[in-house]
This record gives sequence, structure tokens and C-alpha cells, in this order.
Amino acid sequence: MEKARPLWSNPLQFVFACISYAVGLGNVWRFPYLCQMYGGGSFLVPYVIMLLVEGMPLLYLELAVGQRMRQGSIGAWRTISPYLSGVGVASVVVSFFLSMYYNVINAWSFWYLFHSFQDPLPWSVCPLNANRTGYDEECEKASSTQYFWYRKTLNISPSIQESGGVQWEPALCLLLAWLLVYLCILRGTESTGKVVYFTASLPYCVLIIYLVRGLTLHGATNGLKYMFTPKIEQLANPRTWINAATQIFFSLGLGFGSLIAFASYNEPSNNCQKHAIIVSLINSSTSIFASIVTFSIYGFKATFNYESCLQKVILLLINSFDLEDGSVTADNLEQVKSYLASTYPSEYSAIAPQIHNCSLESELNTAVQGTGLAFIVYTEAIKNMEVSQLWSVLYFFMLLMLGVGSMLGNTAAILTPLTDSKFISSLLPREAISGLVCLINCAIGLVFTLESGNYWFDIFNDYAATLSLLLIVLVEAVALCYVYGLRRFERELQAMTGRALSWYWKILWAVVSPLLMVGLFIFYLSDYILAGTLQYQAWDASQGQLVTRDYPPYALAVIGLLVAASTMCVPLVALGTFVLRRLKRGDTAPVS
Repeated sequence: MEKARPLWSNPLQFVFACISYAVGLGNVWRFPYLCQMYGGGSFLVPYVIMLLVEGMPLLYLELAVGQRMRQGSIGAWRTISPYLSGVGVASVVVSFFLSMYYNVINAWSFWYLFHSFQDPLPWSVCPLNANRTGYDEECEKASSTQYFWYRKTLNISPSIQESGGVQWEPALCLLLAWLLVYLCILRGTESTGKVVYFTASLPYCVLIIYLVRGLTLHGATNGLKYMFTPKIEQLANPRTWINAATQIFFSLGLGFGSLIAFASYNEPSNNCQKHAIIVSLINSSTSIFASIVTFSIYGFKATFNYESCLQKVILLLINSFDLEDGSVTADNLEQVKSYLASTYPSEYSAIAPQIHNCSLESELNTAVQGTGLAFIVYTEAIKNMEVSQLWSVLYFFMLLMLGVGSMLGNTAAILTPLTDSKFISSLLPREAISGLVCLINCAIGLVFTLESGNYWFDIFNDYAATLSLLLIVLVEAVALCYVYGLRRFERELQAMTGRALSWYWKILWAVVSPLLMVGLFIFYLSDYILAGTLQYQAWDASQGQLVTRDYPPYALAVIGLLVAASTMCVPLVALGTFVLRRLKRGDTAPVS
């Protein structure tokens, strides 16, 4: 059976598949946010430490297990112990949840990509109101980019309780996104192996182009200074270290079963230790590289908004007090304001509400992550660039490639255990299994194209794969070291690859990484408990901004089900295996 198993054409193809999977949207929109929130340049200290003691060892563990057992997640952990089949089942369930909502991001990328060919860009200006006497009120209160995202793209409802109908344009984009994924996975490693060269390398080409462009933008240095200026006091903040560990953990895609699935198609003699180090370093370097690009553009956006604010205030003062053009500048603005306030108190008081307090620091301090960074902040900067259509096409094509690359790993985590099953593969060919998985995911994914779809997207994004993954990888490390036996696995790994396992990996697998994950698990659990009633951000069209609301009871029930559906697989499958074995033993017991 091993001879019949498909293999990667060469080790490089496997590395590209891992990079394409691990380097995703989190590198572009999560890591820069964490740098901004937790100490700028000083955040790199806990990040690198966590990479060495958590990221690399756990990535190596998953690759080694997949390569040794030569099966998907369910089969691999069943081989280690029949009682551990639930670990693989939990990985498949989490990957299924992730696939349901993650491809919606690719649908949004398609939507923005199609609109990027318009001149002017549709999010660069507010539309006229119904009477065509001015701009749309909601757009004026928010901004043109926020309006395009919340109203034109999502057509978002005021709350999660108001579902609304399916938005057919995003729904068609979702169908297109799933069709693209299906074509990429159609022939297994044969087709995926060719696609990953493209999905892994193209984002770097776009990032390099964006880096050159970003560094030449006015105000880019303000953003880079803000990023790299270390805030040493943040190193004493426990949340800084927790977020560094969490970012490494989720960025590498540990616990989903994708890495085990990819490694199962390797030659047994493959040097998976070297590949684990390479993928880890490339993934983390990409996060830092993407942050430089992001903050150069972020600096441009902040500087542009700051200078626009100054110009509006200056123009207001000149027109209100009939001052000479050029008499008020950014340098003397505060002195002029003080002079006018003391000389013409009544006139100044009348216009005071319209005088904004412009601050470059406050513009740079605006922390945004996730879809807000990708579809609002970046589009805000792009619309103010020269040849904005070109930069928009490049950016959203890059997002699409990052998303598709991650989706190939997510679907591999689901498909590999299914195609490894003799029963399922005897009934259906691989192409049919792949098609059914994509079709089911696409059908369920239509929920995220409802008017309330973005609220459900946030629920899945926040709760479907946090506690579950920590529990899965914790059980993986403990099972390998203490159930299967670290010495036994060490001997098998040496026989397979011809390389001895160093003390560094053994200590981290057996002691450091499990303790670290227990700490993270306790932190997340206590954080959920202390948070009290879970809340979400709802779009208020009348104010043109997000407001905080409590989740209704049925949404809380869905959150509970998302967490329980995967985590409970581990004990329930173990219990089921124990009961079946006892019943089997009872049936075969000799009759006295």
C-alpha cells in the first residue's frame, strides 16, 4: 500500500506546499497589529523566543508523525494508539469549520479584485444620495472605504438577529472561490504540487513590489519609525508573551492535520527536521517583511489623513476670519488658533466644533487587524496612490493567492483521511470525494453571504479553532512522548531518516512545549470566563461606526457547539474505542 501512495515529485515541492499553507493572511493582517499593540520592535523578542521553543518543535513533531505513519491525521494517531483516533477526528472537524468560513475571504478578494479595474475606484468616493443633492448620509458619517465594505460588499444588517437575505454577488464570488480550490485539489498531489509553486512565490513578488512602492510614499518613514521604536515596558506585560506564542502557534497552522497530511506524501528518508526549520524561519521572516510593507503604507495613510485634517482646519480659519492665503501654515496653526480664540472669542466659539484636533500620533495609534486592515485600511491608502487601479489589482491578487494557498492545506487535512479510508475510497473516486467536500463547504458557506453573515464569520473566526487547536496539539505532544514512547519514536525516526534526534527536540517535545500549551489553554479559558457576556461589533448605519452589542442566547449556543464539537471528539472517541473493545472481548470470551 505504501508503494501505491502518491508522493511529492521532489522535496522542494513539499516545502513549497508547507510554505503556501503556513504563510497566509495572518502574516499580513495579524502580525503587524500585534507589533502595533505590544511594543513595536520589542515584540520581536518574545516572538523569536516562542518560535524557538514552541513553533519549530511542534512543526517538526507533526511533520515527523506524518512522514513516519504515512497517513492522514486520523490514521496516523490511530496507529500510535487506537484510543487517540479522536485527535485526528478533532483535527478534521476543526479544518472543516475553518474551510467553511476561510474561503469567504477569498470570495471578498475576488469581489474587490473585479472592482479594482474601475476608474475611479468605487471605494474612493461616496455615492450621491437619492435626491442627488449631496453625498449619501451613511457614507459621509463613516468614510468611502468603510461604506463600500459595510454597505456595498457586506450590505451588513444592524445586528446578528436580523439575518436578511443572501447577497447574490458575494455568493457568486464564493462559488468561484470554491471552484478554484476544487480545480487545484482535483488530482491530489499531482495538481496541488504544481499550484503551490505559484501560490507560494507570487505573494512575495507582490510584497517586494509593494515594498519598493511603499518606501517611496510620502510619510512612509513615520510608519516605519512607529513600528520599530521599541516599547521595552511591554516586555513585562504577560499578554505580550501570550500573544507572541499564540501568533506562532496559529501562523504555522499547527493542529489542523494539514502538515501531517502533507508530510504523509513524503519519501520516508526525507529530512523533515531541516524542512521544519526552513518553513518556520520563512514563515516568521514573511511576517516581519509584511509588517515593513504594511507600516510603510500605514505611515502614508496616517500622514495623508493628518495633513488633510490640517488643510481643512487651515481653510476653515482662512474663510471664517477672511485671512490672507498662506498666512496660516501647519507650523503656526496653534499660535493662530490661540490668537483668534482670544481676539474673536464669539466668532471662534461658533466654528470651534468644526475644528478637529489633528494628530499624527493618534492616526498611527489606530490599531486595526483582520478584515478591517485588509479591506478598509489598505483600500484607504490605495485610493490615494497614483495609478491606484494597478496597486489595487496587485494587492487583492496577492490576498487571493495567500488565501488559496492556505485553503489547499485546509482541504488536504479533510481529504487525506477520507481518501485513506478503504471504505470511502472503494465507493467514490478521489475527484468525487473532493467535489463533495467543496460542494458541502460552499453550501454551508452561503450563511456568510447573508446580511448578518459577517457577524457569523467573526464567531467562526474567533471561536472555531482556538481552544480546540491548543487541546489537539497538547494531546499530540503528550501522546507521542508518553503513550507511543519518545525513545521508540526516536529509534524509528533515526532508522527512517538516518539522523539521530538531538536532546534539544526531546526536551522541548516532552516538557517545554506541553507546559507552554497548558499555560496558553488556562489563559484562554480564564479569559473567556472573566470576559462575562460575550460581545460583538455591530455596524450602526445612523452613526456610521461600529457599536458593541451582546450576543443573543442562540449565538452563544453556537459558540459552545463550535468549541465542543471538536474538543469532545478526543474523549468521546477514546471512550467509544474502550467500550467497543470491552464488548468485543466479552463476545470472544470462552464459554465455561
